[in-house]
Amino acid sequence: MKLETFSNNLLLEEKIIFYKKLISQIPDLIFQVTISKKGEVHFPFLSRSVITYFELTDEELSMEAYDLLKDRIASDDFNDFLKSIDDSKNTIKPWSHEFSVILPSKGIRWVKGKASVELDEKGNVIFYGRLTDISEKKEQDLRIKLSEERYQFALEASKKGIWDLNLKTDEVFHSSQSMKMLDFDEKDHVDLHDKWEDRVHPDDKEKYLTAIQLHLDNKTPFYENAKRMLSKTGRYKWILSRGKVIERDKNGAPKRIIGTHTDISIQKEREQELERTHEIVSEQNSRLLNFAHIVSHNLRSHVGNFNMLLKIIESENNAGNISESYSHLKSTSDALTETIDHLKELMDIQAGLVHKRENLDLNYFLKHTLNILVKDINENGVIIINEIPENSTIAFNPAYLESILLNFTTNAIKYSSPDRKPEIKYTFVLQDGIKSLEINDNGLGINLEKYGDKLFGMYKTFHKHPNSRGIGLFITKNQIEAMGGTLNIESEVGVGTTFKIYFNEEV
Repeated sequence: MKLETFSNNLLLEEKIIFYKKLISQIPDLIFQVTISKKGEVHFPFLSRSVITYFELTDEELSMEAYDLLKDRIASDDFNDFLKSIDDSKNTIKPWSHEFSVILPSKGIRWVKGKASVELDEKGNVIFYGRLTDISEKKEQDLRIKLSEERYQFALEASKKGIWDLNLKTDEVFHSSQSMKMLDFDEKDHVDLHDKWEDRVHPDDKEKYLTAIQLHLDNKTPFYENAKRMLSKTGRYKWILSRGKVIERDKNGAPKRIIGTHTDISIQKEREQELERTHEIVSEQNSRLLNFAHIVSHNLRSHVGNFNMLLKIIESENNAGNISESYSHLKSTSDALTETIDHLKELMDIQAGLVHKRENLDLNYFLKHTLNILVKDINENGVIIINEIPENSTIAFNPAYLESILLNFTTNAIKYSSPDRKPEIKYTFVLQDGIKSLEINDNGLGINLEKYGDKLFGMYKTFHKHPNSRGIGLFITKNQIEAMGGTLNIESEVGVGTTFKIYFNEEV
């Protein structure tokens, strides 16, 4: 009897070995897992196909079962995997679970596991089951999900372009409408995100990157940014991008962001046109105010001369002196008439926003200015040095030029130093085709470090002169710039000031 029992046991063992060899050759991923009452996990059996699929080495097969599972199952899915095993173990119900694994050469794969669960006589829980690779199905499901989400998003977006950025792969999907906005073929397109970012205008890129990063860092509820983007035809279009992160990992890191594109080029053009209109209106208002100051400034000198001459005539008994004063009165009247003509012309220019130019003789206008200011020049003993060559001309507006020369010359006299005889020098330079006029004085000078940023502001004064009103330099700078020129200043306190006017005759 004992011999028969031994023979039966030997036959059973041979059958078990045979079945194990047979099962190991089956392509299905078959496994057996045993969990002891103490919670120890063992793999009594893994088919050859399981070992091959999971790319397990002999060294790894000798590892603890828990460590081996943790090494192969994706970290995002590991806790859920353990929970599913634990639930089946506690209820002794069939196990079914889907999870992702990370394999050395295959990369990320999706696996579905199914197993029967039994409790043996020793209290161990045994899982008998098989694994199936469902990666293709998962990818197909994901594509369907993406398509459904994009479709739903499209319904909400209505005629807007759609983009979908996978932050793990850095791939971005653009709908046909998004591609059409930048003059590409009207069809859906997937490309690396960097290629799309390269189309952002350099001046807009920093603001764009900041806006999207704030949302990715969860600091803003959504992403929104308007930027210029280079189209296929080589021109920039204004594109408004909006988006929102719709998927994050367990640590809160963004995995996917989806959004819309809207072509706002026409809207931007209208905004820019409105800004230009506003600038024109502001400039026109400034010029009207400038004109009012010009009228006041240019006429004041003539009125002063009239008052002086009339007082001389009233107090003078000598017929010869009275006759000479009448002669000066006529010259002053003629100069006033010419100034009024220029102001009328200036008013016409301002109304039409056109700066009329004439070929003007600098020496003629300088002599005209000095005649107007002859009283102040004589009373203050001002030395005039004219180094402007004969026949020096500039293309400029007559009224502006008269006003500019009056302003600079009047200021040089007004702010002369009490420590030395006033001196004003006029120099004309032609260099590299650019004409410039320098007006230099040896007066009080200006502290440019202290007042440089306020120098050309309206109603800004820098000396305690009783007649300082702070509009001369403001007027002069505006007149020069209105004609396309520039104005520079060099000054030192106690030494004097040099104004350099650079004329632009190409405007």
